Amino acid sequence: MTYDRRKSLKRRHLRVRRKIAGTGERPRLCIHKSLRHLYAQVIDDKLGRTLCDATTNVSSIRGKGGSFSNAKFARQLGAELAAKALGKGVQAVVFDRSGYRYHGVVKAFGDAAREAGLKF
Repeated sequence: MTYDRRKSLKRRHLRVRRKIAGTGERPRLCIHKSLRHLYAQVIDDKLGRTLCDATTNVSSIRGKGGSFSNAKFARQLGAELAAKALGKGVQAVVFDRSGYRYHGVVKAFGDAAREAGLKF
């Protein structure tokens, strides 16, 4: 039996997703990490619609070079997404960590989003 990180991540992600779902009053805040960038979005699963999103893969950030998938950029992304969500009238969310452990980059993102005013 071989160990496959992608399969393990997918299995953990599906286990988390079985337990949570976004609604109109509490949409799902989903985060995704790649090797170079972070992506986050607020999703209403009942309507199947993304309410707002944020990413480090934008030209204003990308020109700096290097990896943007670290805690420094995660804090910026969390604050930016929280501001966008609050602007759309979303104050409480369900946090979907997508199978990632709640530490490091994911924790930095979550803490910054909370500090900016989102409740979860």
